[in-house]
Order: sequence, then C-alpha cells, then structure tokens
Amino acid sequence: LLVKHQSAFETFLMPAIMPHALAYVFKKELLRIPFFGWSIGSLDMIHIDRSQKARAFVHVIKGGEQLLGQGVWVIMFPEGTRIPRGEKGKYRSGGTRLAIECGAPVIPIAVTSAKCWPRKAFVKKPGIVDISIGPAIPSVGRKPDELMREVEDWIESEMRRLDPDAYAPAS
Repeated sequence: LLVKHQSAFETFLMPAIMPHALAYVFKKELLRIPFFGWSIGSLDMIHIDRSQKARAFVHVIKGGEQLLGQGVWVIMFPEGTRIPRGEKGKYRSGGTRLAIECGAPVIPIAVTSAKCWPRKAFVKKPGIVDISIGPAIPSVGRKPDELMREVEDWIESEMRRLDPDAYAPAS
C-alpha cells in the first residue's frame, strides 16, 4: 500500500479499514518516542535507518519478502514524511522497488486527513476525512520510477478530486 501522508491519522486509520494485517516501513527515529515508539518497536514491522540508504533498502526487501510471504501487507508513505494539505512532496521509489522485487501489486491510496488533523498541529478539527483506494497496479515487468510516476499521478489527481479547495489555483 502506498499512501498519501498528511498527518498521523492515516497511521491509525489504515489498520482499522484494511482486510489484512499491515506492517509499516518507518524511520527508526520513531522508536525513541515514549510509549508510541516502544509500542511499534514491539510489533513485526520494518524500521529503517534512512541515513544508510542502500543498507536500509536491503532491510526493507528482506523484511518485506518475509511479511508478504506471511500474508501481511506492507504499507509505505512514498513522500517519506507528512506533507501539508494542498502540497505534494517528492515521491520516492522505495515502495515500487519493493513491490517489483516481491512481485506484489501496488495499491495507491489518497487520504485527506490534513483537513481535520493538520500536519504538526496539536489541535484537531472535527470533519470528514475522505479516503480513496485505487486499483491494484501490477508490478511485474515494470521499472520502479515509471511505476512510481503512475502511483504519484493517481494519488495526486485523487487528492485534487477529494479536496479541491486545498488545490485550487491561486487567483
């Protein structure tokens, strides 16, 4: 699963709405957060040291193959960090590289969580978070960057459809 990441909301939401167990790929710095980090550190997930890119990716592949083999879906945020509402981050191909290595399809997901849980905001607002789950995109025979462009195009066009006010052209 490759998911738009606007707030912490989608990290809690995805396990609640998906029909399979999930394992996140996340930066190891999150393990240092009291209670939250300790909790996710005890789960079977893939934590990486982003400063060691090549080694981190080998760790993602190894963990991803094992988890996918057990029927656990792997979830990644291709922009790497939370992105403010109405903005687009740089999409990185780690998720599509993992999918290609494992022969797994990619499922793009657009989430408008920043409408209610803005990035880095302590105060949350009531409202509706829209979620759009795209079609499974086969990865076999694909190139990682080309597959990621397809995922990015789908997610970003869905974001504009789901939250047009955030993406309205400046006047």
